[in-house]
Amino acid sequence: METKWLEDFVSLAETRSFSRSAQLRHVTQPAFSRRIQSLEAWAGTDLVDRSSYPTRLTPAGQTLYEQSLDMLQALQSTRAMLRAHTAAAQDVIEFAVPHTLAFTFFPSWLSGLRASCGPIKSRLIALNVHDAVMRLAEGSCDLLISYHHTAQPIQLDAERYEMLPLGAEVLSPYARPDALGAPLFALPGSVSQPLPYLAYAPGAYLGRAVDQMLKQSRSPVHLDRIYETDMAEGLKAMALEGHGIAFLPASAVRKEVRAKKLVPAGGELETALDIRIYRERPTARKAKGPVEKFWSDLQAHLERAAAR
Repeated sequence: METKWLEDFVSLAETRSFSRSAQLRHVTQPAFSRRIQSLEAWAGTDLVDRSSYPTRLTPAGQTLYEQSLDMLQALQSTRAMLRAHTAAAQDVIEFAVPHTLAFTFFPSWLSGLRASCGPIKSRLIALNVHDAVMRLAEGSCDLLISYHHTAQPIQLDAERYEMLPLGAEVLSPYARPDALGAPLFALPGSVSQPLPYLAYAPGAYLGRAVDQMLKQSRSPVHLDRIYETDMAEGLKAMALEGHGIAFLPASAVRKEVRAKKLVPAGGELETALDIRIYRERPTARKAKGPVEKFWSDLQAHLERAAAR
């Protein structure tokens, strides 16, 4: 049994809606339903009365809900005590960052802040977008850096969390070039010859952004899904070997495009992603001094940049 199943179940008990809880937990509704079913399999009994709407708990579900609140609170308190034992961590700023941004954006971004924000001690936690968001929500990191897409907004309560914009990213298709420099695979493909598609795993944040882009394409796109992973770096490696076409953030392929190892493969098919940084407002939880100073310095840096 995984603790995230209990967190899912508590959310469902409080929202009484599978779709709303799936949204709050940053997963698809089918994935959320499977996790509730896994918890029921572990418990050996039905926890949710699916014959009613809004959703209601069974008597066993109500019992587990009450126990879950106590168990999760105990775990949170224990983690807080353990983290308090590490005095050295008090001057370290912990960043939760999706894998792609951790590889491509974070190192150069942090270097560019030295002049205005000074040197900082940092710890990088590289995760998928969902888990990175959950790190912040659970208080397991100081700052979250993440993508934001209009069709896939990060669901964080604005009264509890604040955000600063860091920049923008373009997500578009790339493929290995042939001997003449043209892409080995170029959109849109055809019904008879769909293009080999290197895809993000179901539920991956960038994958959902790509799906939305393909749905909105003015002309049909024909792809044959031959490989999937939840990491853009994995798709890039496969594209470099000529296995197919992959939708990748521009920052992830900048060096490869410059070296002509990858080339654009989709004409005007692209979508924009914002890059944002989030933190819990200091009124909600006492913030560490270094985090407060860094946030203040960063805010001033962004304001100066916008005024230029």
